[in-house]
This record gives sequence, C-alpha cells and structure tokens, in this order.
Amino acid sequence: MGPEATCWTLIQGAARGMTEDIEEFIRLYAPVVRSYFSARWQASALRSEIEDAVQDVFVECFKEGGVLEHAGPLRVASFRGFLLGVARHVSLRAEARGHRHREVQAPSGFHPDEVGAEEPRLSLVFDRAWARALLREAVVRQAARARILGKDAERRVELLRLRFHEGKTLREIAAAWQAEHTTIRKQNARALQEFEEALREAVAFHHPGLPAAAEQEMASILASL
Repeated sequence: MGPEATCWTLIQGAARGMTEDIEEFIRLYAPVVRSYFSARWQASALRSEIEDAVQDVFVECFKEGGVLEHAGPLRVASFRGFLLGVARHVSLRAEARGHRHREVQAPSGFHPDEVGAEEPRLSLVFDRAWARALLREAVVRQAARARILGKDAERRVELLRLRFHEGKTLREIAAAWQAEHTTIRKQNARALQEFEEALREAVAFHHPGLPAAAEQEMASILASL
C-alpha cells in the first residue's frame, strides 16, 4: 500500500475484486473476526465452525452485491463497527441454522454497522483483537522501513522482538550482543519511538481525516501496553 492509502482505499479495491487488496484485507481482518467467533462460541458446539464462519464473513464482503459495496467513508462512521456488524450477522445466522429445532429464526434485516448493545463482552473482545491487529501492522510497517534504513534499524527491530516476544531484559540483550548496557538502552528508546511512529501510521490508516479519533485510539492502544 502506498503512503496515501487508507482503509477505504483497501476496502474499495477489495470490493472491486482486486486480488492484492483482497489478500491484504484478509491478512488484516481475519485474526480479528476469528477472535470474535472464538469468544462467542468457546463453550458451544459451534466452536468447530469457527473457520467456516471466518470464511463466511469474507464471502459476505466479496460476493457480488456484498456488504463492501455498501461501505464507504460517507456511509459508515467506523469500519471497525461495520466489520463487527458483519461478524455478528454471520454468527446469528449460524446459530439459527444450529437451533432450528427450537425454531430460532435468523433476523429478517441486516444492518452491518449496528453493533448489538446486548453484546458488550463480545464487543470488547472484538476491540481488543482489533488493537492487536494494529500492533501487528505496526510491527510490519516498522520492519519494512528498517529494511530500507539498513542494519542498525533492523537491529532495533530485533531488539524489540527479543524484549516483547522472548521476554529478554535489556541487560541480557546487552550481554548477548556484547554491547554496553547504556548503548542498548539508547537503542531501545529509539526503537520504541520508531515503533510508535509506525503504530501512529497504522491507526491513521483506519481514521483518514479524523485526527481526533486516531489520537484517541492511539492513546488507548499505548495505554494497553
């Protein structure tokens, strides 16, 4: 995606059937909707259908006349809420199929930007999965930029990986790299700054033209760390 791309650029490309945009759309959002279904059906017989449900979300998005054709910055206030609505619709439809013997019927109308107020816990699960997706995207962005900047920047990316994925302390990293602890501390501070810049870009991608909303989400994600 180019520097001027936004979530709506990606969504509109995916809606037009652009293969690269569809693949990127799935990469970004599949973990989010999977988390939602896993939380919703963790104690249900439907837990075996989680992957099918994830695929159904993308069928709803990409089929002719699908929901992405009705999504846009002038129609949808938040794509996060819109995607949650799609996932909720797919889950209700699956639950209706699984409980027909109890005459549970699927809803007659579908409003994908309508987040069910009766599902606060699942909405929270979805929001947390969304935040994790943005953090993963920030890692991807930082690593891509580091490959351009060179070995020192790539080493800072590795430093963060060792800290947050392997749980290494700065002293342990300094010893392993045969470097001064103060040097590693400075590199860590710079790496964190670079990561924050990448995260800011990832958040802004989903809030084009809405700096206040982007800053609010940015603050929320950083606080969760």
